Amino acid sequence: MSQHRIVKVALDGRAYEVWIGVGMLAKAGAALLDVIPRRRTVVVTDETVARLHGETVRAGLEDAGISAEFIVLPPGEQTKSFDGLADLCDRLLAAQLDRGDVITALGGGVIGDLTGFAAAIYKRGIDFVQIPTTLLAQVDSSVGGKTAIDTPRGKNLIGAFHQPRRVLADLDALSTLPLRELKAGYAEVLKYGLLGDLAFFEGLEHDSDRLLAMDHDVLAKAVERSVAMKAEIVAEDEREAGRRALLNLGHTFGHALEAETGFGDALLHGEAVGAGMALAFRFSASEGICLDVDAQRAVRAIDAAGLPTQLAQVREEHFSVERLIDHMRQDKKAESGSVTLVLPRRIGETFVEKGVSSERLERFLRSEGAV
Repeated sequence: MSQHRIVKVALDGRAYEVWIGVGMLAKAGAALLDVIPRRRTVVVTDETVARLHGETVRAGLEDAGISAEFIVLPPGEQTKSFDGLADLCDRLLAAQLDRGDVITALGGGVIGDLTGFAAAIYKRGIDFVQIPTTLLAQVDSSVGGKTAIDTPRGKNLIGAFHQPRRVLADLDALSTLPLRELKAGYAEVLKYGLLGDLAFFEGLEHDSDRLLAMDHDVLAKAVERSVAMKAEIVAEDEREAGRRALLNLGHTFGHALEAETGFGDALLHGEAVGAGMALAFRFSASEGICLDVDAQRAVRAIDAAGLPTQLAQVREEHFSVERLIDHMRQDKKAESGSVTLVLPRRIGETFVEKGVSSERLERFLRSEGAV
């Protein structure tokens, strides 16, 4: 194997490793040999990733004696649906996998989430591995075992906790990403600094241009730190009963924006997270919880990466206050119809506030331009 960094996710009885490096797609078989004992896997991917990386991964698996059958799905968030899940499960059954086999998710967050959920329910549970090919998936969605599909009522509302056996994050795969996708992934990197590591955030303020220019040294360190922070939190709170909720900084606002824009290319998930974090900081400042100077600094960092920070940047048409709040009430963290938000006290320190009233949200959203 080429030189790589390893971050361990220390879950009792289900611990696994995240391997971070370059040239790993071509060595996928050697990297996964010990977690694919029957030397057979079905690789689930989408049309775009299959074209870019499919044959490299196939050759890498076969070099280690692992046979690979590919299931290629349409790209885009719309695939992460009940229809997409039914289609994938049917094709897995047609491949005649049994419970001793392993599924491989090759792609971004959509493929990882969908494949992981299918693995969780296929014959009541089958192992899977993650080979994330986007920055967002490498630093966030591939680690931690959250798997889900979207519904018209909200994002990731139907799913299961199902941990992968291993995660391979090949930094070289990121070189094929459009800049917009790279920036969307960077929002999740920035999130880790904003929610719990001021020093990391300050480093990102200094090095964001180098990271987005694919400087491998800066990128590797940022991915490793992001994964390490998530691994630590997941090991402490796997099922989001407490501290893990902090990883949703910006997501309650962001998911509402995604639902209103149709879960499509109009607003990528990372872009929604960027806008959601800006809204969370401004809401916190408006409530006197964090200082305006911290909110302004956080918003500047999000804006500097070319991510939206205002509702008007998401779409020209005004958002409906009522519809946004309805979506926020559907959020998985909501309790008894009351909205739960992850809010900052300052950069690097966040907390969960439950029971946020509709009146507070309406007042704030109207000040942000919703009607």
